Amino acid sequence: MAVLMKQKKAIVLTNGMLAQHDAKTAHGLIRGTERFTIIGVIDHIHAGLDAGEVLDGKNRGIPVFANLEEALAKISPIDYCIIGIATVGGVLPDSFLPVIKNAISHGISIVNGLHQFLSEMPDMVQLAQQHGVELIDVRKPKTKADLHFWSGAIYTVKAPIVAVIGMDCAMGKRTTCRLIRQACEQEGIKAQMIYTGQTGWLQGGQYGFIFDSTLNDFISGELEHAIVSCHQETGAELIFLEGQSALRNPSGPCGSELLVSGNAKFTILVVSPKRKYYEDNPDWGVIPSVQSEIELIKIYGSTVIALALNTEHCSEEEAYQYLQLYQTEYKIPVLLPLQQGVAKIVPYLQNLISASKK
Repeated sequence: MAVLMKQKKAIVLTNGMLAQHDAKTAHGLIRGTERFTIIGVIDHIHAGLDAGEVLDGKNRGIPVFANLEEALAKISPIDYCIIGIATVGGVLPDSFLPVIKNAISHGISIVNGLHQFLSEMPDMVQLAQQHGVELIDVRKPKTKADLHFWSGAIYTVKAPIVAVIGMDCAMGKRTTCRLIRQACEQEGIKAQMIYTGQTGWLQGGQYGFIFDSTLNDFISGELEHAIVSCHQETGAELIFLEGQSALRNPSGPCGSELLVSGNAKFTILVVSPKRKYYEDNPDWGVIPSVQSEIELIKIYGSTVIALALNTEHCSEEEAYQYLQLYQTEYKIPVLLPLQQGVAKIVPYLQNLISASKK
């Protein structure tokens, strides 16, 4: 995977999908990244608005443009165009191809987080060579020689390891994880986050791997290697693991590796109170109860120390009602990351650190 120069200027391509779940890569980049400076979004449906206002009502000074020509006229130069969607199966919609080719023709390198690799499309490769730009496929698998097998080295890490796991996909696991890490840093805690998806890398993650492009035999080892390397090189007092999918999502059950191979003895569980079915699809089954998920995580040897609420489809009043309901029922901190932030979990995390040093 290519290493980008820090804070190169980038636009994000969503092509009409900015307000959809599939644009979660764009959503993460709009909320923040240390790897790029995001200077605009291309999305004809929301042109003229601020990308942050479309996302969650917060102006972030990131304009949305109808097309590349408009963006070039107002914010040139542009170093990178990042494909800002994460579709089911990682398929690149055909409608994106003309925009990508247009960007390449203007000397803009492309960063692609989908499973469909631009570097394997001969016409794209030829065009990129003609214009001297890069095609960066973030999800391109490592060579076997670069992969790590699980060794047991994880047990040398004495810092508390906290998994941020969701009860379904697209619930805000990465955002919650990132916000908590930032809150810890603000209080002087040496906290690190292990990314496990392409957006985590795009946001500037230094330690991690792309879970869904890694051979199954090496997932546990890559996770362990990222955690151990992070701990040895940074002296982290606290390490957060970004979850993927969900323990019982039938389209891609995931999370046990974090708890078992990653030795995460503590879990922050992300819950969407109004989401009934996995990925809102009745055919995929009903999402189990929060209580049963807490019990399952306990069987895996980890303790749920807090809940974080994704309040999609909730009014402001309902969001706070759910907070009170869950706090009363489970007697653990309940976070509203987007409404209240996550600062109230920090004292609990400081206690974990103190206990680990005894």
